[in-house]
Amino acid sequence: MADTRKIVLEVLRYTPGQSTAPTLQQYPIEFTDDMSVLQGLQQVKDFVDGSLTFRWSCRMAICGSCGMMIDGAPKLACRAFLRDFLPGPLRVEPLEHFPIERDLVVDISDFVDKLGRITPWIEPREPRSLEQGEYLQTPAQLERFESFSHCINCMLCYAACPQYGLDSRFLGPAATALLHRYNSDSRDGAQAKRMELVNSEEGVWACTAVGYCSEVCPKAVDPANAVNQNKTASAVSWFARFLPGRG
Repeated sequence: MADTRKIVLEVLRYTPGQSTAPTLQQYPIEFTDDMSVLQGLQQVKDFVDGSLTFRWSCRMAICGSCGMMIDGAPKLACRAFLRDFLPGPLRVEPLEHFPIERDLVVDISDFVDKLGRITPWIEPREPRSLEQGEYLQTPAQLERFESFSHCINCMLCYAACPQYGLDSRFLGPAATALLHRYNSDSRDGAQAKRMELVNSEEGVWACTAVGYCSEVCPKAVDPANAVNQNKTASAVSWFARFLPGRG
């Protein structure tokens, strides 16, 4: 059998309407070197305290469900390993900047609303009949946006974003990256509509260029780059109004 070691998980517990304030509860557990923080939380729930509440699904860094603050940093619990936090205790808290629903589960309604506002689908640049065939795209055209399509909506970037923490109206990193994915797609024709949101007060100019959002992204989406590219696009569109024949 694999050697086991011990660590204390210090988990935030809170139920709005029942708890007076968030509290930290300690759970000593045994673990092996291949165990993730998510598996540690599952061990607590299965064998110590069944009331502990958290989200998870795939356990393979694909679904994005298990995002939480681990040792003060936004991480996926399935990708963080208990061995890296010895000797502990290891503090586990819900993602920052979101309302707590219960324990480690946060209310993601604001993020879901933002996703809906960016028109997250392709509106064809030109109509084609079935007889004309599919909308073709070259590898070079795909390369322009492919990395921005890898977002798994884990919201780690929002927990890392100080501007979103100050003003939740800010569109934020992940939504901007997805917006950029569609605006960069050669098949899409809804760029002008999305640029209205980019140029607005809650758009890219609210970003203070900290860049921590890209550091914590588990899929190397680089949302800070998407924000910067859209700042450039926004500036170009503004100055273009003063060119002859424009505006």
